[in-house]
Amino acid sequence: MEYEKQDCPCMRVPRHCVALLAGLLATGAMRAGDAAFPAEMRLEALPARAPDPAGNPSTPAKIRLGRLLFFDPILSATQTVACATCHHPQFGWADARPTPLGVGGTGLGPARTLNGSAAVSPLTRNVPALLNVGFNGLVAGKPPDPKAAPMFWDSRVQGLEAQVLHPIQSRNEMRGDRCEESAAFSAAVTRVRGIAEYRLLFQDAFSQPGENAITADHLTKAIAAFERSLIADDSPFDRHLRGAGPALTPQQEHGLRVFQTAGCIQCHGGPMFSDFKLHFIGVTDSSPDGRRELRTPTLRNLRHTAPYMHGGSLRTLDEVLAFYEQLSDAVSESLDGGDVTAQPALDPLLKRLDLNAGDFPDLKAFLEMLNDDNYDRSVPSQVPSGLPVIR
Repeated sequence: MEYEKQDCPCMRVPRHCVALLAGLLATGAMRAGDAAFPAEMRLEALPARAPDPAGNPSTPAKIRLGRLLFFDPILSATQTVACATCHHPQFGWADARPTPLGVGGTGLGPARTLNGSAAVSPLTRNVPALLNVGFNGLVAGKPPDPKAAPMFWDSRVQGLEAQVLHPIQSRNEMRGDRCEESAAFSAAVTRVRGIAEYRLLFQDAFSQPGENAITADHLTKAIAAFERSLIADDSPFDRHLRGAGPALTPQQEHGLRVFQTAGCIQCHGGPMFSDFKLHFIGVTDSSPDGRRELRTPTLRNLRHTAPYMHGGSLRTLDEVLAFYEQLSDAVSESLDGGDVTAQPALDPLLKRLDLNAGDFPDLKAFLEMLNDDNYDRSVPSQVPSGLPVIR
């Protein structure tokens, strides 16, 4: 019988028992600390495709059209930026900046800088990566509802189709000062309607003739269908959960055990490693709306989506883990009444967090298993407007 060494060098258990232990941990059948894992945080592999909402079934023609629109600066009032300016495949469909620069910036990704004459300011929140965005809201044991999927870090919008409107209307993202917010989206539709190739593409995607096919509703549906196609569902941990990958190494097994017993899974579980709920962890949000409760980010594809946190303030996973270790050391006193100045109150789940720096290497080894490097990175060679492709 083969044996696998465990944490204690003098302790050996049969390999099949190690596999059973990993399976119990992955399904949430064991307990984290004194509390059972929330049922919706049970770890599961991602499905092969994201769910479509009623009224917007994904088709190859619609996805192709959405990709072209996504990379075409024609949608911005200045015709200088596109959705891809801040969500580029080169950076995991984010921008690798702490916070993004829309209109008024030049360059791409970390090299993008603000023009000296620009009247707009950088945004204040980190760009959410679009990989697996079609699974937003997905937790274990509940049917997904794509129309209710939370968007933006404060979940102020539900559904990808609704989300598409906001960057085009936002002054600092794609509008600038070329038009009023209320006119930005209709003006973008008018510009697209004036391009012959787009009229043919919309006709093909929506089975309606000519200009009649180019509507605000169809434009949002095409981009949303494309964004749902950006799936990274074949990480080593997905393959392990499906029984199609190698067994976890002892270091990865211990990292998984730490992930669960230290309390990370209370918020970062489920198929997307997020509960998609709003939490306050003591970090001040500098956005004008003053929101402090922000949505739990996914832990998938962290290798491709640095920097981290809602404000992009932490550059490495080591910094993130150190932040949460310090938070776990201080939070009990705060929640027990030592600090009552935080408004809203610190999330009570933080009291269950118990991280130790000695476990960081193993925890990182487990988090590395959540990366899928083989995601869609394709960029159109040209777009129907003839404007320079964001590349």
